[in-house]
Amino acid sequence: MLVTEVLEDLGYTAIEAADSVAGLKVLQSDVRIDLLVTDVGLPGGMNGRQMAEAGRVKRPGLKVLFITGYAETTVLGNGQLDPGMQVITKPFVVEVLGARIREMIGTG
Repeated sequence: MLVTEVLEDLGYTAIEAADSVAGLKVLQSDVRIDLLVTDVGLPGGMNGRQMAEAGRVKRPGLKVLFITGYAETTVLGNGQLDPGMQVITKPFVVEVLGARIREMIGTG
C-alpha cells in the first residue's frame, strides 16, 4: 500500500494485486504497465522474481523494481539481475523509493 501511495503521489496510476497469481494475470493482460514494483516475498506460490520473469514472457522489456527486506544477494540468485531490473532493500526512505521509480520509468 505504501508503494501505491508513493506512485499516486508522483502522478502515476497503480494497479495492485493481492498475490503473485493475481499479479501475473495483470502482467499477462493488455493493460499498460511502465514498471512492475514487487516485493520479493509474495503469497500465491511464486516469489516476486519468478512472477516478474513469467510476466516478461509477454512483456520482454518490462522494467522491474524489487523490494526486499533480505540481503540483495537473495534476489540476485545467480549474481546479477536482467537489464531493466533493480533492487531496493528495506528499510528505505520514501523519497528514495520515489526517486528510483521516477528514474526507472523515465529511462528509455
